[in-house]
Amino acid sequence: MAQMPERRQVSGGGRVTRRPLRVVEVTGPSMVPTLYHGDLLLVQYGVPVRPGDVVILRHPFQQDLLVVKRAVERRPGGWWVRGDNTFAGGDSTDYGAVPEELVLARVRARYRPLAKGQRSVTAVLGWAVSALRPVRSASSRLRAR
Repeated sequence: MAQMPERRQVSGGGRVTRRPLRVVEVTGPSMVPTLYHGDLLLVQYGVPVRPGDVVILRHPFQQDLLVVKRAVERRPGGWWVRGDNTFAGGDSTDYGAVPEELVLARVRARYRPLAKGQRSVTAVLGWAVSALRPVRSASSRLRAR
């Protein structure tokens, strides 16, 4: 996991608080079509999570493993998280609600690197339009099961 410098924010009382920003790389297909294998994510640690946010969390059964999922809703046991790719699995339908302390960061933006085969002008222009995007909340159709 690569690291970005921390961004400083001033809180209401004049104190300076730190909200660390980091860059992480996506591996695997669980968030397709929102995120693809090899995408780079700008994530912010220590910020509140809202339903629909894409988050970085520790896997509840393998806490040395970090995963990226969408926070669907807050439940009594923590956050119910889902992958955007319903065929990939590996979300709350398998392991239940994720305790709040295991949800570490919220994804702010996605950067899709230029593929090696993208050399034509059309391909490069298409890449330039979609390479850097904020990661937005899911539509209202997203529901926890």
